[in-house]
Amino acid sequence: MSIHSVDPVGLEAIYRALVALGAAPVLDPEVSPDGPQDEDRARLLGCLLAKTELELASVESAAEDGLTVVGDAFMGWLDEVGPDRELMLALLAPRLERTAFQLLDPDDPDADNTPPTQFTACSAVTTAAAALGVHMHGRRTDADEVRRSLGRVESCLIQLLQAVHDVRVTIGDAEPDEDEDEG
Repeated sequence: MSIHSVDPVGLEAIYRALVALGAAPVLDPEVSPDGPQDEDRARLLGCLLAKTELELASVESAAEDGLTVVGDAFMGWLDEVGPDRELMLALLAPRLERTAFQLLDPDDPDADNTPPTQFTACSAVTTAAAALGVHMHGRRTDADEVRRSLGRVESCLIQLLQAVHDVRVTIGDAEPDEDEDEG
């Protein structure tokens, strides 16, 4: 599903919102002497998303009933997205992909020291994203895409099971695979 905003928010409006929230990134005046440019849109929206998530986390941690806050935040999200189930699913898939990327950034200079528990969490999120893909293709009754998506889910599940096993080895609950002993 392709997502198009009916009334896209202008770059200046996004930047002004970030300034008002105290979250505007410093733009290099040599690179962007006229302010934010089209190529800055994703970064600015990412800043806005992060600020929103930080604010929600702050409200949730201060609340007596965090579940109510989560429900209220969800209702606000639905107010903006509307009742379109396909749109909701189309927005959830990239959210899961961003989460997986944030859990396991290949550009992290310390990536070689990533704990196996973090690999497990990333594998679980990736598996969830792949399963959501199966569901979305299944709703459209696209058998070929469902087959491809199921292949991705199977790969993700294998990776997840291996990650779970690696954590068990790390904590002493399981023996390493024979392949691991040889390496």
